Amino acid sequence: MTEPGPEPEKAPEAAAKTEPEPEPEPAPAPEPEAEAGPGPEAEAEPPAESKPEPHAETTPHATAGEDTPQESPAPDDETHTGDAGGNTDTEGEAEAPAANDPHATAGEDTPQESPAPDDKTRTGDAGGNTDADGEDAAPKPKPATPLAKVKSRAPALAAAYKAATATLRKKNLTGTRAKLYLVLDRSASMRPYYKDGSAQALADQALALAAHLDADPAVHVVFFSTEVDGTTDLTLAPGHDTKIDDVHAGLGRMGRTSYHAAVAAVLDHHDSHHGSHRDHRAPALVVFQTDGAPDAKTPATQALTEAAETHPDVFFSFVAFGDHDNKAFDYLRKLKTPNASFFHAGPTPRELTDAELYEGVLADWRP
Repeated sequence: MTEPGPEPEKAPEAAAKTEPEPEPEPAPAPEPEAEAGPGPEAEAEPPAESKPEPHAETTPHATAGEDTPQESPAPDDETHTGDAGGNTDTEGEAEAPAANDPHATAGEDTPQESPAPDDKTRTGDAGGNTDADGEDAAPKPKPATPLAKVKSRAPALAAAYKAATATLRKKNLTGTRAKLYLVLDRSASMRPYYKDGSAQALADQALALAAHLDADPAVHVVFFSTEVDGTTDLTLAPGHDTKIDDVHAGLGRMGRTSYHAAVAAVLDHHDSHHGSHRDHRAPALVVFQTDGAPDAKTPATQALTEAAETHPDVFFSFVAFGDHDNKAFDYLRKLKTPNASFFHAGPTPRELTDAELYEGVLADWRP
């Protein structure tokens, strides 16, 4: 039993020669460990020798497993297993020998657990966070023209602009894009409303609303009586607050009330400036002001009915100036075309707040 003493010196060489060839047979490993006989004898005979050497004699396979250079292939296998994205079932056969060795098993547990947090992190980033990020990243609806620009170019419109902001939000219309038209009645009965500034005030309110709907707000204004008396454009520029009075003063004689002439003028302008094809036109909101019923009701009704068919993207919001019990407004109250609404601003429209005016104008508009 003393002869095996010199043999361990050769055993490492044999183990080193055979080590490069990975031995996937785990069965022989338990049997040498069970033969503990040579271990005590080796410890008793060479008292001066260190204890790790007898262990190397008794468990050659364990010695090979403890040798650091010989275990270098094991991390490679573990690395490949981690790279495979947690496919441990596929690499199970290569890990089987290490499963019998407690030291190798303990070494392999760490690499196998480390990919799990990485995978969880990737799953979280690619999973629930994506939807949340998508919602947060979704742009919120904003006015076409910011308040700062309105203040810098037309500061007098700031209050009306803020009132329009609140009303559009209430109507769920924030971020809506459309062209805005203003039609002003120039029949003879409208003279007092030009004198007291009611027509000019309505134009300012329309321009403030247009700033929400158009990045380059420009309100096309149509003056009508018996025919179309004239047109102009309101923009965020100095002089907007006197533009209506100035143009009205130069248009001459005031006539009768022909709705159909104004309707035709609006549709022609919209076709020529914003696309003649209905699928390529921008929506349009027409603030149509009047102080009475049309003189020719049949042409007016026919014009609005045809407009609903040919220009469903153009909406006429009628704003009436005058007494609430005026029977002339029965025509507008009974109008049933789907492209029109009616709001009675009363005999003193300048006394309405901006918010009240916008509530009436936007009550039924859904572009």
